[in-house]
Amino acid sequence: MADLKRTPLYELHVQAGAKIVDFGGWEMPVQYKGIIEEHNACRTAAGIFDVSHMGEIDVKGPDALTYVNRLITNNAANMAVKQCLYSPMCYADGGVVDDLLVYKMADDHFFIIVNAANTDKDFEWFTQNAAGMNVQVDNISPQTAQIAVQGPKAAGILQKITDIDLSAIKYYWFDYGKVDGIDSIISRTGYTGEDGFEIYVNSASAVQIWEKTMATGKGEGLAPVGLGARDTLRLEARLPLYGHELSRDISPLEAGLDIFVKFDKGDFNGRAALLQQKENGVSRKLAGFEMVGRGIARSHYPVTKDSLEIGRVTSGSFAPTLNKNIGLALVQTEYAAPGTDLAIEIRGRAIPAKVVKTPFYVRSK
Repeated sequence: MADLKRTPLYELHVQAGAKIVDFGGWEMPVQYKGIIEEHNACRTAAGIFDVSHMGEIDVKGPDALTYVNRLITNNAANMAVKQCLYSPMCYADGGVVDDLLVYKMADDHFFIIVNAANTDKDFEWFTQNAAGMNVQVDNISPQTAQIAVQGPKAAGILQKITDIDLSAIKYYWFDYGKVDGIDSIISRTGYTGEDGFEIYVNSASAVQIWEKTMATGKGEGLAPVGLGARDTLRLEARLPLYGHELSRDISPLEAGLDIFVKFDKGDFNGRAALLQQKENGVSRKLAGFEMVGRGIARSHYPVTKDSLEIGRVTSGSFAPTLNKNIGLALVQTEYAAPGTDLAIEIRGRAIPAKVVKTPFYVRSK
């Protein structure tokens, strides 16, 4: 793994006994004590995640809003300063370049979070689309670290080391504050289905903030969480993963993300293709399922109905919170309705499954 990148927290993960894997060109912890234990810690207490591998792109200039709105399918024109926005970003044919978070820093300044494995590709796409626009686009990923603290006790733990009132930050909003004396951007966002925060700091301060948060949460059940439980947490909450539920070949409408495609805002990359999909109806659709028979569905496993292949699994796992085997699959639209009986091909055997409503898990408010 000599050529792989490392986050500023890599050595801490090794010291904690984490199992390290190659994830999108990064050496990342897949688990520490175990995926189920880490998953449950996040659901019942709190989990801390190193997400410093994610990409950060800064957009500034008089044309910043026009530029961002042309790139994304959602509508940034409705954002207030200090608000966050989730959106797919599409090619002309409606396929997805990436899905991302947009932070509005000022009327002429947006801070955009992209997926780690897509950072270079996305920055090139951002640069191509900046032609003729009065904007400055910078990849600030190397100097930016990101730490997420998620779970029912996340706010209480972070509040002890933060100088701002976290209860004043609404869901999908952010503020500026100090965490253990370090200047930070603190947003009430996450990828787990739980309440929680994501903290952006300069890379040099990541170790200090991680260690301080861990020490503060020690008596509260705070646990470091690797990529394994991050995946099971997001799957239970039906949050898409690029390369699985979204891709160059899977549009936002096929993925069931219609709410994030704003046709009335004017032109944007992929609008014509997506509008045609909307008017004609999509021929395939993302559906959630539970296994009825024994077995765990994995990505790319065939989905069948009466022995005919009707789609493929995009993600599948044991769900610790539900004590069930669940998954998401892109199937022919007529088979995507909850209650539909299906089968998943697992090692040559057709294992019964049933389409269910999603998200699989919704936290109690």
